[in-house]
Amino acid sequence: MNINGMPKKASSSVPKWHSSSVTTKMLNNFNPICQATQQSTLKGKFVITHNHSKSIPGKLISVQIYSGTEVDPETGKGKLSEKACFKQGESIKHSHDAQTMIYKIKIHVDSHFGTPRAFVIQNQHKKKFFLQSASIETNDRIIHFDCNSWIYPIKKTKSDRLFFSNRCCLPSHTPRALVELRKEELDRLRGNGMGERKEWDRIYDYDCYNDLGDPDKGPEHLRPVLGGSRLFPYPRRGRTGRKHSTAGPSCESRPQPINFDIHVPSDERFGPNKLKELKSNCVHAMVHFLSPKAELLPRRNSANFQSFEELLDMFSSNRNQKIEGWMRDNLKKLIPVEHLKEINHAMKENRGQLAIPQIISENEWAWKDDMEFGRQMIAGTHPTRIQCLTTFPPQNKFGIQSSIKQSIIEQKLEGWTLSQAMEHGRIFMLDHHDFLIPYLNRINANGVCAYASRTLLFLRSDGMLKPLTIELSLPGQSPHLEIHRVFLPAKQGTQAALWQLAKAHVLANDAVYHQLISHWLYTHAVVEPFIIATKRRLSVMHPIHRLLNPHFKDTMHINALARLILINSGGIFERILFPGEICMQISCDLYKEWRFNEQGLPADLLKRGMAVKDPDKNNPTRIQLLLLDYPYATDGLEIWVAIKEWVKDFCSFFYKDNEAIEGDVELQAWWSEIRTQGHGDKYNDIWWYQMTTLSNLVESLTTLIWIASAKHASLNYGQYAYNGFPPNRPMLCRKFVPLEGTVEFGEFLKDPDKFFLKMLPDRFEMSLAAALVDVLSRHTCDEVYLGCQQSPGWIDNEVIQNRFAEFKQELKEIQTRIMQRNRDPKLKNRRGPANIEYTLLYPDTSSSSASASGITGRGIPNSISI
Repeated sequence: MNINGMPKKASSSVPKWHSSSVTTKMLNNFNPICQATQQSTLKGKFVITHNHSKSIPGKLISVQIYSGTEVDPETGKGKLSEKACFKQGESIKHSHDAQTMIYKIKIHVDSHFGTPRAFVIQNQHKKKFFLQSASIETNDRIIHFDCNSWIYPIKKTKSDRLFFSNRCCLPSHTPRALVELRKEELDRLRGNGMGERKEWDRIYDYDCYNDLGDPDKGPEHLRPVLGGSRLFPYPRRGRTGRKHSTAGPSCESRPQPINFDIHVPSDERFGPNKLKELKSNCVHAMVHFLSPKAELLPRRNSANFQSFEELLDMFSSNRNQKIEGWMRDNLKKLIPVEHLKEINHAMKENRGQLAIPQIISENEWAWKDDMEFGRQMIAGTHPTRIQCLTTFPPQNKFGIQSSIKQSIIEQKLEGWTLSQAMEHGRIFMLDHHDFLIPYLNRINANGVCAYASRTLLFLRSDGMLKPLTIELSLPGQSPHLEIHRVFLPAKQGTQAALWQLAKAHVLANDAVYHQLISHWLYTHAVVEPFIIATKRRLSVMHPIHRLLNPHFKDTMHINALARLILINSGGIFERILFPGEICMQISCDLYKEWRFNEQGLPADLLKRGMAVKDPDKNNPTRIQLLLLDYPYATDGLEIWVAIKEWVKDFCSFFYKDNEAIEGDVELQAWWSEIRTQGHGDKYNDIWWYQMTTLSNLVESLTTLIWIASAKHASLNYGQYAYNGFPPNRPMLCRKFVPLEGTVEFGEFLKDPDKFFLKMLPDRFEMSLAAALVDVLSRHTCDEVYLGCQQSPGWIDNEVIQNRFAEFKQELKEIQTRIMQRNRDPKLKNRRGPANIEYTLLYPDTSSSSASASGITGRGIPNSISI
């Protein structure tokens, strides 16, 4: 009996709540209606950044989620959830006027919805925002999405934006629920090749460089179309579809450089902070280097520096750093007034913080040292041109021999004969002869004075390169005749001063080749077609897309800006480099020599004779360096091996045999399009790798990643250290080396230093060049370095993530070895007379992007991002 007098019910050994749940479960197993109504909840987090003063109302942003495992029989695609709007916006970061927010969603789906693998997002706000990442939480897992994309208003795009999760698969392994979505997304990205591209378009297509000229300004701004012809072959760029010029029907009309506004597909645009940071860096450099008496500077042949002291004053913290006068008026056309005020304020706060170029920071005369002159060819900002001399005397393609005589150099070889020294790989040459000779008459008719040059050097017993002789050449009366002058090193007197003038001409040649060919053409320009093909032919679900995408960050946008202000008619290159208006034609000529299979570091070193093949199979590079203290090559080979091993393991995980590579329809279409369209002018060349084996795939991908990361870093981020002081690397000369008996020779004898300064670029050209390399040498705050990813969940595969962590650790160990070599006193080329340690291939994997921003002289970004 209970307290109410009622009889007790028989107790059960099973608690009521448990019994009830069992009953419900049993009923649901037999009742399909109950089973269909049972629901699960998907929770989403979305990280966005925007530049608006107010946060975006969440109700204007909606999301729908696709199942990656369950197919909707009506659409043939994955099941699609109901719409859910953003809620609970939470600010997590403010920087450079950009606000980062986290928004959340909840979506109820039936229990048979399956695993989410994609979502679509719709922006009904009037402004764009940047979607960094998303995650969707189910009952048993979190699915990650790396987005890094601008989301434009639906009124402009007319369609929702689709994102796939970070899980990768080959086309043949695509879940049935995602097959159609994968195909539709690639079709959308390819477009139809018609119409002018709008800011919000995500369409990738190819075009020639038909937008460098501006004939509407006058016939002097007409430039040839690069690409699409035998005369002017060139890599392709991203298509913009702008209308053609009225004055030059083959030329595309040019956008105005106001606010750096030029089209690239929206996913290739800089992130929220970078464009503003880049503009700020440009203004800061321009104001510092160009502002004193700036109204006089843009004129042709503006005054030269009168003394080295006056030249060194360029870097003084006491210079005027106000945005005023003609500069203020012109900058107002480029940058919003509010932004200009912020930059002006920031410059006042940071007054005096401009870095001194390293070449003069410890010894302001180290740049004149002959051993420093030689060292920079293997450890400076352009260490990729020097070659081992195998034939003496050197000769051009017509068989015209150099005028350098064996007798004048043999006495400088530390007891070696010339043949002995060459046999042991101890004679080297910096060759800037053949590519310049055909153009010199045109170049020298435009107020500059240029030679073709050959410089011979000897490898001393201490591992340093000693200059032996310089030959400067001008074209003769016919293509088979040349006028040569040969100069020898000297320590003092007239011959030493003449030698210094000859070195300046060599350095101008090297600076031009560095900027136009090694840097612009062989990294920036040749990589862009690979980016376009990747976006058009490899789904974001494809593992090779996932591998390559970090190495393409910001490249198309920076290349578009180069077309806007750097390589165009009247652009910066035409102002500061001695070829002037034929800069890009020279670049075009040298593209004819470009071969993708020679761009990997070991292949490049073999081609230049800087290494020989090594039969030792335990040597992962399969080469031996002739010059053991070659910092670029020594550090670079370690980076190359680490990249290649990482790429090999990555590819081997997804491709179990060569048949899988041949059967990958997306991969084959990608490689075919690179050859037939992206580098279409070289389609018939037989040196292209056949994409039929794992080894060819690995070599191709390693080469591409090497170019975009380490090679570009070695050529770019040391520019301010070496080029920032123009006498060390002038970009043009305004006088020839004077001939004895002439009026100019008398002027030279009277004051050799003053003559040297008059031979250098004028004030404006030097100032503009210094401002340019200041900007180019800076890492930005959103840099992502080799061995790092933008998010820890960048790929949904634990095996690959663990292998990537090993790759990062290998790079850290390489960093340690680089610094050990820099401290080794026996390795004299690691520092040289200027005491600049070689860190251009120091990965800087341990640094955060914010702490490593600015001019650091180290760090390998994943991509060509500046």
